[in-house]
Amino acid sequence: MATKRDYYDILGVTKSATDADIKSAYRKKALQWHPDKNPDNKAEAEKKFKEINEAYQVLSDKQKRASYDQFGHSAFDPAGGMGGNPFGGGFRQGPFTYTYTTGGSPNMNFDFDDPFEIFEQFFGGGFSRARQQRPRYSLQIDFMEAIKGTTKEVDIEGKRKKIKVPAGANDGTRIRFDDFDVTINVRTHDRFKRDGYDLFVDQKIPYSKAILGGSTEVKTIDNSLKLKIRPGTASHTMIRLRGEGVPRLQGSGKGDLYVRLIVSVPEKLTIEQKQAAQELQRVGL
Repeated sequence: MATKRDYYDILGVTKSATDADIKSAYRKKALQWHPDKNPDNKAEAEKKFKEINEAYQVLSDKQKRASYDQFGHSAFDPAGGMGGNPFGGGFRQGPFTYTYTTGGSPNMNFDFDDPFEIFEQFFGGGFSRARQQRPRYSLQIDFMEAIKGTTKEVDIEGKRKKIKVPAGANDGTRIRFDDFDVTINVRTHDRFKRDGYDLFVDQKIPYSKAILGGSTEVKTIDNSLKLKIRPGTASHTMIRLRGEGVPRLQGSGKGDLYVRLIVSVPEKLTIEQKQAAQELQRVGL
């Protein structure tokens, strides 16, 4: 299946563009590439005019734009973007609620299989005019694939390309080829949330353990760790686990994992639990 160009790139705007910016850019592009204004190059003009209209239909609609920002072209994939070409098209809603931007030098080099591949990160916009003219495609990968790294083989412009995503890549990471760019879109995780190289996770503990102390087992991205709970721990206490976060793209080491302890309060009590709670109430707890 052929890949699609990035909608923002088609209109020549950044992700931070306002509705007015998008509308203005659409009018200019539509006027420039209207088939009636390009009689000597009508086939290409019709193709570009169709792309421009498709991009505007998505970016001018707040709901569709939000889905596209979060899922890329796979947000409109009838198959849900699963098990097929990661560059698929179509429409799909999803519970994506977190988008993150990583920092880094624009001149970082990695040993890719293709000598023309250069890894670069960007900050949600601010590209030069020349870069905005480069064809840009989006590739959606899983949360853990971004953290641990992965290699995807995709079809771009009729040619098979192997795209190596380095460990620690984030939503918005860009991989540059000699004549086009690929932007990485990362799916959310049902447990972990990410901010840069740090991870955040909620860990529920029973009320009795919060009062008396003890330990709880926390799953990290690689294994499980036993975490000590101090007596009298309040709900939403944050504990920092150094070096248990995301691998750093620059240098060595990892970010941190922040565990937020949530004191669990049962909705329904057994007779024994209710009696115990009443006793705690009697003694002032």
